[in-house]
Amino acid sequence: MKVCILMASPRKTGNTAALLEPFMEELGQHHIEHNLIWLYDKRIEPCIACRVCQKNWTTFGCHYNDDAQEIFDKIIACDVIMLATPIYSWYCTPPMKALLDRLVYGMNKYYGDKMGPALWAGKQLAIIATCGYRPEKGADLFAEGVKRYCKHSQLQYIGMLAERDLGYKSVFMDTEKAQHSCLFAQELINHSTNSSPVS
Repeated sequence: MKVCILMASPRKTGNTAALLEPFMEELGQHHIEHNLIWLYDKRIEPCIACRVCQKNWTTFGCHYNDDAQEIFDKIIACDVIMLATPIYSWYCTPPMKALLDRLVYGMNKYYGDKMGPALWAGKQLAIIATCGYRPEKGADLFAEGVKRYCKHSQLQYIGMLAERDLGYKSVFMDTEKAQHSCLFAQELINHSTNSSPVS
């Protein structure tokens, strides 16, 4: 089992990074290989729907010469894709949105002269999110969007962990959130033997 973590926070020591840390520690304790990619450190151009990627069904095939190809290669090599993001205006941050737009074209060869395959069909996808509202009001729209994205892309959506930040004067991370993060990792690991989504 290999996990590719797409980290979309601009802050290396922010809330999302703090929530992700016990998750990654739990993966490490179970000897699960994981790769953390900081999207704000990468150059990811916005998709322009030029359809160059549709000409070759065996590769990503984008006309941009940026870091998306490197990320594509790591996603193809993994079993589980983890989207880790703070919620900005009810959705993920800009580099993750740009990458998701690029991947939905480059991975899904649906948009050319003929209908092609989804290169990442069958991979699992999960979310770790932090937000300022209660998760059911703060992260729900992103989760719903990702569920539709997964269905369209033939990915298996396996759940979301979302935690609330009560404000700049509060302490975000606590023992309960750390436990939730560890439990989410355990459920992710155990998912291979259970077809139901993680909670």
